[in-house]
Amino acid sequence: MADNRIAKEKITETLDKNFMPYAMSVIVSRAIPSIDGLKPSHRKLLYTMYKMGLINGSRTKSANVVGQTMKLNPHGDQAIYETMVRMTKGNEALLMPFVDSKGNFGKVYSREMRYAASRYTEVKLLPICKEMFRDIDKNTVPFEDNYDGSVKEPILLPSAYPNILINASQGIAVGMASNLASFNLREVCEGTIEYIKDKNVDLLQYIKAPDFSTGGQLLYSEEDIRNIYETGRGIIKVRGKYQVEKKKRHIEITEIPYTTSAEAIIDSIIDMVKTGKAKEITDVRDETDLKGLKITLDIRKSTDISKLMNKLYAKTPLQDSFGCNFNLLINYQPMVLGLREIIAKWVDFRISCITSRLRFDLQKNKEKLHLLLGLDRILLDIDDAIKIIRNTDKEIDVIPNLMGAFRIDEVQAEFVAEIKLRHLNREYILKRLDEMTGLQAKIEDINKTLLDKRRIKRIIIIQLEEIAKKYGTDRKTKILDKEQITDFTQNSDIEDYNLKVFFTKENYFKKIPLTALRTDPEQKIKNSDQFVQNIESNNKAEVIFFSNQSNAYKMKMYQIPDCKAGDFGEYLPNLLEMQEGETIVKIVVTDNFTGHMIFCFDNGKCAKIPLKSYETKQNRKLLAKAYYPGATLKYIDFINSTKNYELVGITDKQRALIFNTSDIKEKASRASQGITLIKMKKDEKIKELLLLKNAKLKDRDKYRINNIPATARQLTDRDSKRKQVSIFDL
Repeated sequence: MADNRIAKEKITETLDKNFMPYAMSVIVSRAIPSIDGLKPSHRKLLYTMYKMGLINGSRTKSANVVGQTMKLNPHGDQAIYETMVRMTKGNEALLMPFVDSKGNFGKVYSREMRYAASRYTEVKLLPICKEMFRDIDKNTVPFEDNYDGSVKEPILLPSAYPNILINASQGIAVGMASNLASFNLREVCEGTIEYIKDKNVDLLQYIKAPDFSTGGQLLYSEEDIRNIYETGRGIIKVRGKYQVEKKKRHIEITEIPYTTSAEAIIDSIIDMVKTGKAKEITDVRDETDLKGLKITLDIRKSTDISKLMNKLYAKTPLQDSFGCNFNLLINYQPMVLGLREIIAKWVDFRISCITSRLRFDLQKNKEKLHLLLGLDRILLDIDDAIKIIRNTDKEIDVIPNLMGAFRIDEVQAEFVAEIKLRHLNREYILKRLDEMTGLQAKIEDINKTLLDKRRIKRIIIIQLEEIAKKYGTDRKTKILDKEQITDFTQNSDIEDYNLKVFFTKENYFKKIPLTALRTDPEQKIKNSDQFVQNIESNNKAEVIFFSNQSNAYKMKMYQIPDCKAGDFGEYLPNLLEMQEGETIVKIVVTDNFTGHMIFCFDNGKCAKIPLKSYETKQNRKLLAKAYYPGATLKYIDFINSTKNYELVGITDKQRALIFNTSDIKEKASRASQGITLIKMKKDEKIKELLLLKNAKLKDRDKYRINNIPATARQLTDRDSKRKQVSIFDL
């Protein structure tokens, strides 16, 4: 019997009531950094250390800081300590660390080098934290109650420099993640200054590329970096740095990518040695010490070091990728922003901080000036003031009597009444009057600044210039031009041998080594199939597959498995992941991209495209618009020499024209429709376009015309009865 006490609830309501609050809490209060570059856990820890006086004082035990932080962060002590470890100078996780450390805090580049317990280590704040907390006591940022309402804590830190771009930050929330790369402090400050001066500045001229605390070498591509700067998303490739000790015959790896560890690299190298893929290496050791990271590789005497390192870059984490996802919180809203947008948001944030500080200073100066104006009135007749105080019977009446006698308010009267007798001299009076003049000038200057945003921006620029000069350092991650780096897969570790490829009408592709063909020359294909092309080549060549939908698919020959003569081979729609209904009509095998492609269409136009146009620097598999998509392809061929030949076009109106491939002019663009060779009448289309020798025409001379383009001529009775030839009968 059903239990009627069970309440029914829609799944959407359950998610909204139970899951969404949790998801928002993780996003807003845990995993995603804010415009100051900090997550709540980092901010609470730094603020605790600031209130403990650790920005100027000596170090204290880490356990003491962890305990104090629990007043703001109700998580366990181990979680708080792990947060601190990553922010220390000793751990080397941050490009500009916040915490000066003493003791073992492990290393970000080692998964096995563990940090010591909090009772053994000591910490204090590094000087750069003064810039993070600049004017925090002047209402620059809003505060909120901690979890139990016992103390106040800042929602953000003032951050006088764009820390959001300086230190790398990773976070996984619910349904989203964040992965911010770190940039060089000096470059970011210069770039931000130039942005404040001109919002359309090319930031790439100042902020060259990300800079990581573990150094290494960044494979630079301007196109990729610009895309990251504009969209906030993209991938950066970083490789390790090494030096060679020729006398000792070993290689020392001293810097590695930020995203990996020394142990991961060593494990990968050992696996390569065991499987015979790195026979040049005789030993690998982790020699990391107090001086820093060092992985040593002993090598054989005849080793080609450049070739070996290219192999290690390709097959181990010695070269790794950093996936950029610039997702941060702006007013509690997660946003993926480009570099310019992040800087813009930070500038707006700093303008609000400085505006709040100016208003605070303005209020304080006004209050002080108000007190001095009251003192000024009394100083005109100081003897009367003293007489009033002496002749007043009760202390409670002193303030009202002064107020009545000198027409000042209660605050001013309190200030006068508290002045010590020793200060009632000429020197003190003159100093107070001079101070009043100075305060009036300050108030006027602050009011002008508050009304002029340009003056506020000038303050930001001055602060950034000071910070860059005081704390700026050279780049740790060196920039390598990606175009100058040899791709390992193009030169190394690929077995090269002669082979023959076969392409069939039903889109099967067979790659067979010549040695295998000698022992088994008979080829097997389906009964309904037929061979269209067979080409001799080598295993390092590239194959271009042209389809009937204006696409070209590229593959390295070594990426395609060998097969036996008795196999059907690779089915190209599966191998190339082609579209439904798409078929391959031509394959071209090349290792130097010389020659031309010929494309002829049903509208009477033909294009001659250099094969060089299909060479790409990146290993792209699909080239869209590999030829003109606006007309139906009737003929395709590859010419690898200057030798030309004759073609014939036959229209659906039973007319024909013979022309030579030399008549087709070269076009640089792959998608060019070429030039008109056969003038078409209204509603006329090319039905066949093929090699003249395959056309089986009897009266060829009739269709030859000296001046091209020209109108096709009517087929003779003998030629009109010929059998049509398909695009595969080339």
